[in-house]
Amino acid sequence: MYRRVVVAIDGSEISDLALDAAIALCLEVGALLQPLFVVFVPVIAFEIQAYDPNLVREAIIEEGRSVLERANQRMRSKNMEGKPRIVEAMAFEDVAQEIIGCASEFNADLLVLGTHGRKGFKRLMLGSVAEHTLRMSRIPVLLVPPRSAVPELGHKKSKVLDVEFSRNQSTDAANVAPAGSRSTV
Repeated sequence: MYRRVVVAIDGSEISDLALDAAIALCLEVGALLQPLFVVFVPVIAFEIQAYDPNLVREAIIEEGRSVLERANQRMRSKNMEGKPRIVEAMAFEDVAQEIIGCASEFNADLLVLGTHGRKGFKRLMLGSVAEHTLRMSRIPVLLVPPRSAVPELGHKKSKVLDVEFSRNQSTDAANVAPAGSRSTV
């Protein structure tokens, strides 16, 4: 199924979940895994005295190295080898492009990303690297939500519905009634 997988990570709890999912999938199917950290230094639109964007950039690069080293350790603990990679995006919109470009260079057939699951105004204002990547990618993208967004099995029971087709209706339309009830709606 999948032979080469890229997982974009940033050191957050959600990207750790994406890494775990990617490791599990790669172990299951015998695929190669490349953890990827994208350096992005936001442009400060106002002047701050003594602000040096190069210091911020260097700090983010160092954080990226640390994140990739932790990813490499987790992979080695599962007897996996991979080649972590760090790249730099010049603008927020370029982060998804960099992820897709790296996946292409790696000949990946799957991208794995964590998603915060933001909705509404927060999503509008913050944007979403995962959403941009999903929309632009030409290969499958696995989005891993935060644990709180994943319902535990067995907690919520589904309501079973009986579906009956009446003889005087077309088979395109179904009459639906709750399980145990024989009346149609």
